[in-house]
Amino acid sequence: MKIVEVLADAGHTDTISGIASQYEINDIWYGQENPDGRVSVRLLVTDDKLQTVLDAAQSALGGAENARILLLPVEASLPKPKVDEEEVKRAAITVTREELYDRIAKGAQLDSNYMLLVFLSTIVVAIGLVEDNVAVVVGAMVIAPLLGPNISLAFGTALGDTELMWESLKTNLAGMSLAFALSTLLGYLSPIDLHSHEIMMRTHVNLETVALALASGAAAVLSLTTGLPSVLVGVMVAVALLPPTATLGLMIGAQNYYLAAGAGLLLAVNIVCINLSAKIAFLVRGVKPRTWIEKRKARQSMALYMAIWLISLVFLMAVIYLRAPFVPD
Repeated sequence: MKIVEVLADAGHTDTISGIASQYEINDIWYGQENPDGRVSVRLLVTDDKLQTVLDAAQSALGGAENARILLLPVEASLPKPKVDEEEVKRAAITVTREELYDRIAKGAQLDSNYMLLVFLSTIVVAIGLVEDNVAVVVGAMVIAPLLGPNISLAFGTALGDTELMWESLKTNLAGMSLAFALSTLLGYLSPIDLHSHEIMMRTHVNLETVALALASGAAAVLSLTTGLPSVLVGVMVAVALLPPTATLGLMIGAQNYYLAAGAGLLLAVNIVCINLSAKIAFLVRGVKPRTWIEKRKARQSMALYMAIWLISLVFLMAVIYLRAPFVPD
């Protein structure tokens, strides 16, 4: 449950009241008219009606330049409101599109903080891999900010937002490139113990690793769309991305190209699976644009996006199958 506050010209008051009546919202209250002619109207809206009310308000206000819609959290409400349990069960998403965009777009920003976190997490995970220390590897995955750009890429295609898609892709490539370059340098400068279990785990690919990556992407979207904390999901995604990236760089730096090929294949499979499952999860959860024009753009980007990742996954699965006879036990 949240408060939707609409700040608009006094002439829009009846329109907002009509929206409240249409969606059976009984808790509505009005502020006094401000010196600029605007009036504040607040509606107490349950989660199952929140997205439709926001969409209706945006459509009603149109291109009003001085209008503003605010979404305010509600910690508690007494007495407890009556909620249609069937409506709640049918609701595919409990976080609005606008809230998702605000959260996810932050993860696509390429700035000094993002690059510093990638730098530090790469050093930590490289040390953990070389020293065969699983605790250090897990610690690095907690630091790694790799969840953001991957999920925002899938989210951008769900909305047909080209700008967010390119920003996500740029951020993802920058982070992965830094991790790869730094681990390659570390592999060249430091002796690598090929008996490290943590390293060898990241040089082999099988169906279990594919399932892990698919689950990571889907779980990340589920946590975001239901408002649950995404810290543990971030660790899951880091499991699939940061260690194989570091292993690839370490093996190339150590000039062990056979193991580097295995780590590279694992990394490619994980990237494809995370993005594919995240996109499917957004589709299943009902995340889509508001207007029909945006929906048409989203359908086009979704079709292209799905085709690219599906074809890539089929190709990589074929490579895994053909490579299997040559992988030592």
